[in-house]
Amino acid sequence: MALISLRYDLRTAPDSIGGVGHDALYRTALDQTRWADRLGIDIVTVSEHHVTEQGFLPSPVVFAAALATATERIAISIAALLAPLHHPVRLAEDLAVLDHLAGGRVSVVLGLGYRPEELALFGVESGNRVALVEECVAVLRQAWTGEPFEFRGQTVTVRPRPLTPGGPMLLLGGSVPASARRAARLGLPFFPSIDDPELVRIYTEDNERLGRPPGFCSLPKGPVFVHVSDDPERDWERIAPHALADATTYRSWQAPGNRSIVESQATSVDDLRAEGKYLVLTPDECVALIETYDPFQGFVLHPLMGGIDPDLSWASLELFAAKVLPRVRPPATGA
Repeated sequence: MALISLRYDLRTAPDSIGGVGHDALYRTALDQTRWADRLGIDIVTVSEHHVTEQGFLPSPVVFAAALATATERIAISIAALLAPLHHPVRLAEDLAVLDHLAGGRVSVVLGLGYRPEELALFGVESGNRVALVEECVAVLRQAWTGEPFEFRGQTVTVRPRPLTPGGPMLLLGGSVPASARRAARLGLPFFPSIDDPELVRIYTEDNERLGRPPGFCSLPKGPVFVHVSDDPERDWERIAPHALADATTYRSWQAPGNRSIVESQATSVDDLRAEGKYLVLTPDECVALIETYDPFQGFVLHPLMGGIDPDLSWASLELFAAKVLPRVRPPATGA
């Protein structure tokens, strides 16, 4: 059974196509996550980028805390948190507090970061990113024991301890063989940004070589956006400009060698629709798509993609709840 996920990056639309403001996006994302929590959706994911023209979410820990206090059961994932841009002790403190607010429902995918303007803003040399991520993992693990440890020549103690023994689940992101090997060496689950089975093979073999179990590795599966509609042609007309702007922005960010399932090669609305990464589907088509997913593979809804109208976003979610979810989830059992 696929895991059903909501994803938010909270970018608004470029001025050329119009879009709602961030106040409406943030408020709607909170309302939709409350709704998803009551409905039984599995997970909500937020991510991180900085100094972007459309205001990509720059403070995922802050927003995750808001989600945590607005919900009771839904899992909360920060994927990815750009570890080199954070002071590791401060991050350990923030995530420990978040873990308490969320009642242990938080997981964090650590990423290297790849946009030059972000790295420059925070004074990070690209060649130092791997060392900073590895330092971050070591500091988080030490800090979350609640015991004193040495950090850059100073003895520090981080309190409170997280609610979760050992702290929130950490995973490592990446898209290249070195990322898979790093995750195995650090003893972390691996969460690739690209659907490349070779990464699973490398990660599994390196864990076995190190005398560890195969480990957990989850490949993403497209599409990156699904809108459920009773009239796909009508809704595609409204969504297409937002989808093309979303795809164009992601493509412009990709550094050489960086790979991501969200990257699109489309340069027109027609190309984008044919590519199939952004889909507007009937309920029947959505059910058929979800049935192609492996058990525990994530089916992602990105309801506010590109700053689309919240009312249009809600219409999709409500149709999903009424005509898709009951057909892809077994009925609840028990008294």
